[in-house]
This record gives sequence, C-alpha cells and structure tokens, in this order.
Amino acid sequence: MIIYTPPTDARDIPVIDLAPTWSPDLSTRKAVAWEIHKACRDTGFFYVKNHGVPGAVTAEQLASARRFFALPLEEKLKLDMARNRGPSGYEPMKLQTLDPGSPPDLKEGFQFHREVDPETSGDRGYRGANLWPENLPGFRAQMETYHVAIMQLGIHLMACLALSLDLPEDYFAPGLEDLMCSVRLLHYPPQPADSDCNQLGAGAHTDWGSITMLLQDDCGGLEVRHASGEWMRATPVPGALVVNLGDMIRRWTNDIYHSTMHRVLNNVANRDRYSVAAFFNPNYNYRVTCLPTCLTEGVTPLYAPCTVGEHIKEMFERTYGRKAAPEPVA
Repeated sequence: MIIYTPPTDARDIPVIDLAPTWSPDLSTRKAVAWEIHKACRDTGFFYVKNHGVPGAVTAEQLASARRFFALPLEEKLKLDMARNRGPSGYEPMKLQTLDPGSPPDLKEGFQFHREVDPETSGDRGYRGANLWPENLPGFRAQMETYHVAIMQLGIHLMACLALSLDLPEDYFAPGLEDLMCSVRLLHYPPQPADSDCNQLGAGAHTDWGSITMLLQDDCGGLEVRHASGEWMRATPVPGALVVNLGDMIRRWTNDIYHSTMHRVLNNVANRDRYSVAAFFNPNYNYRVTCLPTCLTEGVTPLYAPCTVGEHIKEMFERTYGRKAAPEPVA
C-alpha cells in the first residue's frame, strides 16, 4: 500500500530574475544562465520573475479558468476532448491517472494548443482544431492572448537553457519555427476526507516534454520531490511562474538536467485551486539527440534518438489509455 508522505517547506527551489536575460551584455546573460544551470542540475524546478508576461494577462487567465469551470457540466461535456482528433478540449474529473497504480486524479481540465496546418507540420492531424465554449464571451480571446505571451517566454527560456549548457543561444531555434505549445487550465476541488488511499489532485509524475511553465493561484498545493526523496511545497510566489523540466530535457542532456517528480494535493478547506500549465516543445518532427556539450568522449548516450512527436504521442496514449490521434495514412 502506498502511503502519502507529507511535504516539508521548500528549501531548494530558487527564484530566478529573468530581467538580466534581456541585457545586450553576454556576460550578464551568462550569469543568469549559470543560476538556471544549477537549478536544472539540483531540482529541475525554479521560479521566474520579471518573465515578461503582464500581470493583467495572468490575472485574467486565472479568472477565465474560474469562469470556465463554473459552467454546468453538460456545457463542459460538449467540449469533451474524447470527441476531438487531438488532445484538446475538456477533461472531466477523474479522467487521468498520472501515477500508475493509484486512483484517478481529483481534477478537471481544459486544454488547447497551437493550431497548425498538418500538411506543413507533418504531424498528420495530431493537433486538430481547438474546441471552444460557445457561451463564454471573451474566453477564446483571453486564451489566445495568454498563449502568445507564454510561447514568447518559452522561446526565450529555450535560449537561456541553451546558454546554460554552454551552447549558442540560438541552438534550439531550428526546432522552434513550428513549435508545439499546449495550455491546460486545471481545477482541483478541496481534497475529500473520504478519498481513496493515495488519490491526489494530480498523482506523482514527471512532465513529458521540454519545459512546463506554470501559473498558479495563491491556494498552493504543488509539491516537488527533492533529490533526497523528501517532498517540498512549491509555495506560490506573487508575480512569479514556476518552470520545470520534462523528460525531453533528460534525453538532451544525458541525465545531467533533471525532470523531477511532482504532485498536487489541494488540502485547503473550502477552497478550489486553479492553475494554468503551458507545455512547451519544439516542432513535432524535431529530432532529440544527446547535446554535444553533455557527452564526454567515450561515453554512450543513455537514450536513443527520437522525435518530439513520437515521445509526446507515446506518453499521451500511456496516461489516457487511448490513441492521441488517428494513425498516419500512406
């Protein structure tokens, strides 16, 4: 039987000021990149402030999430992601199980992504048209405004990561010409007193792709596993976003950088938790191989090369138990 282990207060999740990363001085940018490097090696999690996404936009994004999840269930089910060709739309409560062998997660979600032309992207319909609510004025416009802002931040963070790995800042640029970026609104009700053993808002898991940028309200509930095995609270920092690395970064860096286990437990009585996760990745066909600065002579890469699309598709099907998209046709 798996027993929930209470977390301690966070000790090693740094807050990194991104303001100097827009400096024209390379040494200034490298100084911040070194702070990112240490965070990526130690925990794979860090907060970012002065990240460039306006506070008015983040506030309205959380307000729009509350409005959406307050809709009647029958309205939300009209957008059921099971009806869509790709991973877009409404995810009902208890649909996903992030921690294999545990009860389903106590959350509901709404996901949308950057729509692309499948003829030019090569992903064969993996990213079909987004589903949008019909009777929620201004919702789609807000989602698209946030999406543009968070994609710009993702591109900037990939340049910072490249610099942190002693690579040219534009190293990942070829993969960002037709990037993949899904945004997921999440709603966690208060943890029921009679929930099943190890049934959490989001079970322990690592993220799948390159980087995740998380906007969370002031409720708290995110917990990160320290290298020692202890769980730490990732307490919300006003004005900051949480950035964490996904499994793709491990492939790139030969496990030098970490994708760290995390989970969510909303144990605040009578309060619902809302967050917005942006999953940022290079384009569907971008090939992920061990980075040249992460492989010393005579050392064999730990992971076989793959494309971004192959990895994301595999993980989606594993966690939801169904295909993410139609099989490609010849």
